[in-house]
Amino acid sequence: MRRAVLLVSLVLAGAHASVPTYDAQPYLCANSTMFGSLIEGAAVDRHGNFYAVDYKDDKAAVGQAFTQQKLFFEDLERPNTWFNAVRFNVDRHGVQEAYLGDVTNHRVVRVRDPGGKGKFLHSEVFCQSPDILQPNDLAIAHSTGRVFLSGMRFTADSVVGDGDLWTCDATGTATRLGTFYRTNGIEVSPDEKTLYLSEAINKGGNVVSNVIHAFDLDAHAGTICNGRVLVDFAQLDNSGSNDVDGMRTDLAGNLYVSRWGAGKIAKISPAGTLLAYVHLATIDRVTNLEFAGPSGRDLYAVGACKDDPAKGCIDRYSTSAQGRAFCALQA
Repeated sequence: MRRAVLLVSLVLAGAHASVPTYDAQPYLCANSTMFGSLIEGAAVDRHGNFYAVDYKDDKAAVGQAFTQQKLFFEDLERPNTWFNAVRFNVDRHGVQEAYLGDVTNHRVVRVRDPGGKGKFLHSEVFCQSPDILQPNDLAIAHSTGRVFLSGMRFTADSVVGDGDLWTCDATGTATRLGTFYRTNGIEVSPDEKTLYLSEAINKGGNVVSNVIHAFDLDAHAGTICNGRVLVDFAQLDNSGSNDVDGMRTDLAGNLYVSRWGAGKIAKISPAGTLLAYVHLATIDRVTNLEFAGPSGRDLYAVGACKDDPAKGCIDRYSTSAQGRAFCALQA
């Protein structure tokens, strides 16, 4: 048995040792950041500006990080607001809008820029239900304006129901699509025919499994079917105990996955093949990521700073690939 386990370990080690690895560079370090330790919710707007939550240690505030650090939106009406997810969209009238996932109040807030001047002054509750666990992260099918939500309840021993998947249509009607073990990262493929969702399992207080599911998606009806495991990280690279957090796709359909606690991003093909790792400079506990910059080719990753966990750091890796979200916002 020991020889068999050793052989499997050597095979896994050899498999991911041959995968290309790249290094991200620091963008905002502990001595320059204006974001707090709960930094999350990586997002890009149509101009390539990059955003994250927990601006100035305020869970109700979203900040712009690129091209400069400044406040984007703060919920002053609900002091218990905790934004954890952000996604931008352009509606059918060409108005840019941002969707903000509020963990505490089980809702998605929409802020809009009807004048097109970068002033998101109009805010409203887009969808809400007391049955939504959080939401923890969001994804958007830009062609229909449909929003997808993941959420989780962290317990010592996971059960089905500790994670959920919801969708909100363009009218804000919320529908539950399923319950799971603990769910986190969520993303839509560039052709909007596949929905990706991560699922983790805890046992005895320890994380023992992390997988990514793929579902066939009808972006108009908001329905999913044909669920299958795309990636099992225990089998892929022996990292099942490292949580999957935020996920994003590039225009070619490759999935970029935050590996919380491992200080890296895994690049996965649409077929589930490990293509590369991006190692982070200032972050071990990476929470989210997004392509931004003038051409949508700079991959930004966020998380608590290694050197000062009370602050939120941002690393950047320049690629030849363009992000799905940035390109969809240009259409």
